[in-house]
Amino acid sequence: MVGLPDVIPLGPGDPRRIGPYRVLGLLGKGGMSSVYLARRLAENTDPDATSRPGRTETGPLVAVKVIDEDLAQLPAFRERFRREARAARRVARFCTAEVLDVDVAARRPYLVTEFIDGPTLGTAVEQSGPLPPAELERLAVSVASALTAIHAAGVIHRDLKPGNIMLSRSGWRVIDFGICRPLDDATNITIGRLGTPVFMAPEQARDLPATTATDVHAWGAIVAFAATGRPPFGEPSLMELLRRVMHDPPDLTGLPAALRPVVARAFAKDPARRPPARELLLGLM
Repeated sequence: MVGLPDVIPLGPGDPRRIGPYRVLGLLGKGGMSSVYLARRLAENTDPDATSRPGRTETGPLVAVKVIDEDLAQLPAFRERFRREARAARRVARFCTAEVLDVDVAARRPYLVTEFIDGPTLGTAVEQSGPLPPAELERLAVSVASALTAIHAAGVIHRDLKPGNIMLSRSGWRVIDFGICRPLDDATNITIGRLGTPVFMAPEQARDLPATTATDVHAWGAIVAFAATGRPPFGEPSLMELLRRVMHDPPDLTGLPAALRPVVARAFAKDPARRPPARELLLGLM
């Protein structure tokens, strides 16, 4: 689409309509779902309208996350999706992408959030370099606020990374609840490794269950990346990266002195020694 360079044209296998939404393009694919740019359709019943009665587009652009067809056939996964969607709707909206709609009963369940038309943190750093100190502090506070709200709703993000943080007109926002899961989720479904290795916590590297402390570790990695333009454990081979994450201290060279103590605490190898997101937020403020 014109003006939206990150939108991929639809391919032969992509849907043209999802529920009451007309699909406009592909935003991305993950291990369990695809995300589409769309706009809601509404019945045109205006007798004075010049166009024929029928479906017309209305409302703002939205992002529609659709579960892969194979997974949609699994009752346990569909139930997990229902719980995730219900939990996501409880998350406060001020630093996240608001959940607008959900359909668990559809042939392929989907979740609709507001579309944030802005660069990701990864794109911003790639194009303009590390964030200046004031903007870095705004990022740290915004993401800590978002995690506080996400965790208060009983959710773990599990894949917090620069690609899931976007700069909107109102500031930095955390997106992508597609692999979030409620804290009390006991469904034993493992589909690949949930997380991005460069921003993984030691417990994820050991294939242990993620907790809210896992998101706090990712927060520290994100702030360090935004301050320096490089991942805190470098970009070696996967096995060496996992070894560093589990055993080595992060490289915080270049991180402003005011942020260094709280970021260092977020990198504690023992999850129990990391501060909760709320404590991070209070410390920053």
